Amino acid sequence: MHVVLLGQNSNFNVFTESIPMISSTNLTYIFGEWIGMMHSEKYLLLGIKWSLLALIVVPIWIFCYVYLSVFVVLIYDKIPVMKEHFSNGCVLTLAYLWDIFGRIWHGYELHGIENLPEGSGLIIYYHGAIPLDYIFFIARLYLVQKRLCHSVVDRFAKKFPGYQILFEKLSMITGTKEACLSVLKCNLLGVSPGGTREALFSDENYKMIWAKRIGFAQLAIDAKVPIIPMFTQNNREGYRTLGKIEMYENLRIPVVPIYGGFPVKWTTYIGEPIPHDPNITAEELAKKAKLALQALIDKHQTRPGSIGRALLERFHHYRKND
Repeated sequence: MHVVLLGQNSNFNVFTESIPMISSTNLTYIFGEWIGMMHSEKYLLLGIKWSLLALIVVPIWIFCYVYLSVFVVLIYDKIPVMKEHFSNGCVLTLAYLWDIFGRIWHGYELHGIENLPEGSGLIIYYHGAIPLDYIFFIARLYLVQKRLCHSVVDRFAKKFPGYQILFEKLSMITGTKEACLSVLKCNLLGVSPGGTREALFSDENYKMIWAKRIGFAQLAIDAKVPIIPMFTQNNREGYRTLGKIEMYENLRIPVVPIYGGFPVKWTTYIGEPIPHDPNITAEELAKKAKLALQALIDKHQTRPGSIGRALLERFHHYRKND
């Protein structure tokens, strides 16, 4: 807009230079941008505060939940009446405890349970930053079928105070060949070929880090049992590792910081079993098992994973595009 000033003397006209004026629309826009910037900074600071809080609260929360489980085991173990009359009550209580956690915080679902053999079998799974999804699987399986899936865990995990008694109650072993063969005579056994290295150094692209591990395949051959692949969708969106610190390679201590605790949707899929074949080598079986697990990841996981999308799946079912 321009304003023209006309002098009061009729003998001549006085014209001023054109003066730019700011319209009400421009004022509203500028004011809105200023307010928006203030709110953006406010929300940014709020997001940073919540993120830092999550880095502290989530590990403490999981830590307390684990020791709540230890406390439950001690109650059943130390009170003679409960130990005598409720021999399976401890595992059942733990199953309900963790299943409630999974249902509320991650909307946990389990699909493909019909693929599990009635007898023994070796379950292989992708290892997330924190294997809570595997614990949820153990809990749900026990509640549905009253079957306790035995597990192979890292030796480092048993060094935490109180964990030993909990692992014994949940049939978790450190993975010697003799112990595993004994379990596989009549039980399911879960193992992650990637182990702690995969947990710490994989990312939202869900790369399997198995190196040249074939021990699990040889174990399945010796025990004459099928291998069953298992994968949890959005595993890495719940909990993630912060960077890649190589101290694990030298000290074997998992020191990579873990953050998250996001209440994303978790769905565990159990694939079709790979039947026992006496004519296959351990190398060939390991490769076959890796391809089967990779197929589950390709089918059910969009990569790279998105925390936002995984959160939305709590309210709206999302199907991965082929």
